[in-house]
Amino acid sequence: MDAIQNILAAIVVLGLLITFHEFGHFWVARRCGVKVLRFSVGFGKPLWSRLDRQGTEYAIAAIPLGGYVKMLDEREGPVDAGERHRAFNRQRVWKRIAIVVAGPLANFLLAVAVYWLLFIMGTSAVAPVIGEVAPDSPAARGGLAGGQEIVSVEGDATPTWEAVNLELLAAIGTDRPLDIAVRDADAGGEPRLHRVPVSHYLVGQDPPQPLSSLGVTPWRPDTPAVLGRILDEGAAARAGLQAGDRIVAIDGRPVADWMAFVETVRAHPGDSLTLDVERDGHHRQVTLIPASHAQDGETIGYIGAGVAPVSWPEAYRREIRYGPLAAVGQALNKTGEMTWLTLDSIRKMLQGLISPSNLSGPITIARIAGDTARSGLESFIGFMAYLSISLGVLNLLPIPVLDGGHLVYYLIEAVRGRPVSERAQAAGLRIGMALVGTLMLMALYFDLMRL
Repeated sequence: MDAIQNILAAIVVLGLLITFHEFGHFWVARRCGVKVLRFSVGFGKPLWSRLDRQGTEYAIAAIPLGGYVKMLDEREGPVDAGERHRAFNRQRVWKRIAIVVAGPLANFLLAVAVYWLLFIMGTSAVAPVIGEVAPDSPAARGGLAGGQEIVSVEGDATPTWEAVNLELLAAIGTDRPLDIAVRDADAGGEPRLHRVPVSHYLVGQDPPQPLSSLGVTPWRPDTPAVLGRILDEGAAARAGLQAGDRIVAIDGRPVADWMAFVETVRAHPGDSLTLDVERDGHHRQVTLIPASHAQDGETIGYIGAGVAPVSWPEAYRREIRYGPLAAVGQALNKTGEMTWLTLDSIRKMLQGLISPSNLSGPITIARIAGDTARSGLESFIGFMAYLSISLGVLNLLPIPVLDGGHLVYYLIEAVRGRPVSERAQAAGLRIGMALVGTLMLMALYFDLMRL
């Protein structure tokens, strides 16, 4: 069931993003006087198609991993003399530039619209209050302590843990102290600046662990060992465990809280555990055999179950909401921040500061799409906004076969006054296809390794 939900969520997300991207090309092409022959969402054989009065075929194809807008072009076939003025290759270079840029721009505009909607609706988040600081860790040496709320990182405000993590991820590769401002979560007061010493921060980590690398554990309320969501066909489901079950003891030893339960499960892959379970006020015994799961070079136990949600004190919650006009500026700022983070991550990956194994392909996208869909509308459309930005950025990379590669050709043409030779474009196409194919295979390989 989870796999089906993941696939459906991925189809919805990718379908919307691809449609917006291609509509950008389509809309600008028509306004530049170019005839559009086909607007396709997906590749391969059309499952559905319709022809409009201007001769454009709209199609939904069988492979939902992309899409395209096919325009009239003399380089792709003969064009009637009366239609040549509507061919893409006959347009002035600035029109071709506008058509190429319109696709990625549509993705950025979609992200702005989604973030604007989120800021209008209001988002609820957890205040970044430190629970514990590991002894002799960078955070400890920098003077951070439990009970402090992180109010800024490197001068940028951090009202939520998400904001803290994003700022720390932007600092990958930093080889100087991080400026982190905190205040007492309970007493309030003026923020105090701490300089947290780091060296080659997060370099080579797969995946990066920004908080644990500093020795920081977020504050959490007491979490009883009560099961929440149960994954289909997991060890917990096979044992007959249900959402709402409270784990009282394991092999006769009392279970203090959720983390104690998790640690016991992780330490016993493949072993038979006898659980004392409280369900609807009644106790029963359940035999649980955790599955084996490889992680960081060791084998741990895994049962396919999550913790039941717990309520957070109001003082530790943050409600982020803006009016319609203020939300516009916030949405633009958020889109800009995420765009810069994506570009900076690509740069650091090329420099070797970020491991290529952090690349994600269709399997990871489907899994995250499914997880966010199950988490609620806010998480789902937030993920869609970030993925839309990623799609826009990737398409603007100066790689032939991508929009950015075509843009480079047209900018060279605008400067030189004549187009790049067909021979050079053909060579670039081969190089571009090799690069994109390699990236796709790498992403798929890392997807499979994560499984």
